[in-house]
Amino acid sequence: MDTLLDRFLRYVKVDTQSDETSPAFPSTKKQLDLSRMLCEECEQLGLEDVTISEYGIVMATIPGTVEGDVPAIGWVAHVDTSPEFSGTNVKPVVHENYDGSDLVLPGDTSRVLRVSEEPRLKEMVGKTVITTDGTTLLGADDKSGVAVMMSAAAQLMSDRSIAHGPIRLCFTCDEEIGRGIEKLDLDVFGVCCAYTLDSDGSGRIDSETFSADQAVITVRGVNTHPSVGKGVMVNAIRILSDLISSLPTETLSPETTDGRDGFIHPYHIEGGVAEASARLILRDFETEKLAEYADLLDSLAQPLREKYPRAEIKVDVHKQHRNMRDGLVKEPRALEKAIEATRAAGLEPNLNIIRGGTDGSLLTEKGLPTPNLSSGQHNPHSPLEWTTVEEMEKAVDVLVQLAILWGQER
Repeated sequence: MDTLLDRFLRYVKVDTQSDETSPAFPSTKKQLDLSRMLCEECEQLGLEDVTISEYGIVMATIPGTVEGDVPAIGWVAHVDTSPEFSGTNVKPVVHENYDGSDLVLPGDTSRVLRVSEEPRLKEMVGKTVITTDGTTLLGADDKSGVAVMMSAAAQLMSDRSIAHGPIRLCFTCDEEIGRGIEKLDLDVFGVCCAYTLDSDGSGRIDSETFSADQAVITVRGVNTHPSVGKGVMVNAIRILSDLISSLPTETLSPETTDGRDGFIHPYHIEGGVAEASARLILRDFETEKLAEYADLLDSLAQPLREKYPRAEIKVDVHKQHRNMRDGLVKEPRALEKAIEATRAAGLEPNLNIIRGGTDGSLLTEKGLPTPNLSSGQHNPHSPLEWTTVEEMEKAVDVLVQLAILWGQER
């Protein structure tokens, strides 16, 4: 039987990077490669009701082993990796019996996972640490969650003496670009609550996420040959640069905030003299603050509209997801049992907030309470991403305990 490590290494080698500029779903066809693989593996494990939709969403059922009307729960992970760094040709490096020293990544030795910058590594001495070679993402966000779910499913299918109710597995696409559940039919999923396996470390339970919007600033200028540009050219690059540089830097930026502080984060810029655009994310735990951030962007654009009347400056804001906090009250057992299962797995529950979002944010907003659980990932969206086998194994234990606890409900 495949080990958890076998599964994880197999999954991360599949390029599943999503693309927020694509209108298709999934945004990249290569995500379907892993979806199809997972569909086949679910069938091989003997799971029931195994399906894969045209959108790459895979669902399957671990049949219950107890009689009676036991509620079904769901486990959710996403197959795609972040567009922020390459996920092509991933070469995972397994550091067995880690000795606690800095890790120089062999594919790009300028990239070093330093213990001084990543103090959690001090807790991993003697464990099996997995990194990339430094040239790509690892993809532990969220293929650690995928591997954890598949390993927990394998354990429950191989030991039918474990008493539990029905469990629905769901693997989504395009979570990294905020579209993870766009094509998911909750009636078909058919669960009372769910758990995303998409948080870092071990023992963490996220019951709040940022509320999130995306802003796109588009500047249309006038291009001409620079030799005759006087009085004619309107340089969109310069105007957009002025706008971005006017954003607060001492506050409202990821570099200067933590905890419950919100921010405005420009993360992508492109274009030329005739047209330039920037994509920004707006984040705060209090949803009403997002409208304030959108108004701030427009107020920064207005003086530039007056200064450059021949330019067009647009600020378009799109809703992404909302804080899961409010929706979890609909099914309080979801959080209660996550805490209990974490303790039963031998871990101290770490109730936390996540300065980001998950499929669970969107699911909770749509009426399906979905806390987020640890899957062992660290440093997501970075070539310095890493995980450990032991933390993923603990995440498997938590899922098994969740299955047992929910199997006692009627």
